[in-house]
Amino acid sequence: MITQVYSVGLTVSSIERVLVFYTDLLGMRRTHEGEVWGDGYERLTGVFGARLRVATLHLDDARVQLVQFVAPPGGRPIPLDSRSNDGWFQHIALVVGDMDGAYARARAQHVQHVSTAPQTLPDTIPNAAGIQAFYFRDEDGHNLEFIAYPPDKGDPRWQGGGPVPFGIDHTAIAVASTERSLAFYRDALGLSVAGDSENYGTEQAHLNMVEGAHLRITGLKPAGGGMGIEFLEYLAPGPGRPMPADTTAHDLWHWVITLISDDLENDWQRLHTEHHLSTSDLITLPDDNPFGWSRGFTLSDPDGHRLRVVELPT
Repeated sequence: MITQVYSVGLTVSSIERVLVFYTDLLGMRRTHEGEVWGDGYERLTGVFGARLRVATLHLDDARVQLVQFVAPPGGRPIPLDSRSNDGWFQHIALVVGDMDGAYARARAQHVQHVSTAPQTLPDTIPNAAGIQAFYFRDEDGHNLEFIAYPPDKGDPRWQGGGPVPFGIDHTAIAVASTERSLAFYRDALGLSVAGDSENYGTEQAHLNMVEGAHLRITGLKPAGGGMGIEFLEYLAPGPGRPMPADTTAHDLWHWVITLISDDLENDWQRLHTEHHLSTSDLITLPDDNPFGWSRGFTLSDPDGHRLRVVELPT
């Protein structure tokens, strides 16, 4: 059974290049860093000759892992014309209590906008009315979101706070079909639907920077709570470009969601026999590895987003 999201990982061009951005602007604290190579890491990433630097950052109880490929060379950059409905779109939603202050801090650091400006969703979207949000990018072009919840929305722990992020509510992924993704995340992996909304209008379009955007949004939570996973299905103008079929772990648009299992071998067998999903073999890493888990397997969702299912050391 999947109990929690352990981490969200993203491939970066250089840890030094992005670290100040994540610690100073986004309020994360670096808790561990290491450099590794060997057969287990080649199997984990699917990249021959992989030598990795891994920096683990925390924001409250949420964990983000920055992964830099020291070798091999050749990881491709995120396309400059990426849009929020492209199949490789993913972000983490960083909770703030003061959106105006958060935006001012972002402007002071010259962040790359995606949204025109912070948007407040209107009363015509009942399940999201009053939520404030702003999309932007880090130095490598990864999408990020500031989000602020009114008193009647979101987890109660997201009330209060100031301009510096103090938690991560969810990671959001573009999906071509909500129903197809529910069959994977809900029916196969066991996450529960926590909420949904149909978002449209000028505020939503200027948030996503997709003209005429009309989205079906579905939030899911694992049994143990914590960070959730959110589907973004573009009913209009429809899905953008799909995830490239030749995506590898050292392409900069590569993200990975790591999920904790309380019965790894059973989950691995069940996904094969009951749900006919293709996964890697079970991978065992050295005890002192920088990822923080000991054994797991990898798989892709129907849209090509990458996941790991792992067990933690006892």
